[in-house]
Amino acid sequence: MRGRRRAHLHATAQAGAVRTRGPGGGVPDPPERPLSVDVVTTGATRPPGLAAWLQSIAPARARGSVTVAVVPDSRVRRLNRQFRRKDMPTDVLSFPSEERGYLGDIVIAAGVARRQAREAGHSVPTELRILALHGLLHLLGYDHARDHGRMARVEARLRRRGGLREGLIERYR
Repeated sequence: MRGRRRAHLHATAQAGAVRTRGPGGGVPDPPERPLSVDVVTTGATRPPGLAAWLQSIAPARARGSVTVAVVPDSRVRRLNRQFRRKDMPTDVLSFPSEERGYLGDIVIAAGVARRQAREAGHSVPTELRILALHGLLHLLGYDHARDHGRMARVEARLRRRGGLREGLIERYR
């Protein structure tokens, strides 16, 4: 499963992407270890400190590794069309993995994130944190469309811990 869904991230990395990692380096941590985050970017959108921030606020049960890719909107649109049958860009997509020790991929649309940051009146790095947290919670199995507010409550607690005043779920209520 990981190989097929991760092909888009591998192609991004080969196309001149910049990788940053939080503590733990490039080898996926086994599930009994804390969360390891690998950030892959293309273009001008740089997420300073995103890996370390996400690791610091992640729920205790978030064990293993995750990749966060910040890519052009056109790439997210193709992925959204391919995996969700929605032919439009979206802000964040999560691709869970069945591989032991690897939670999955979070893909963020750089242009959408810039526009949403401007509309919300905060910085792009803040928007990237909001989207990465939201994507991580989906990788952990939360689903705000079906869980009667459970994901919203967890997201609110974690974003407060991480210094964010609003989350993605509140934005669209």
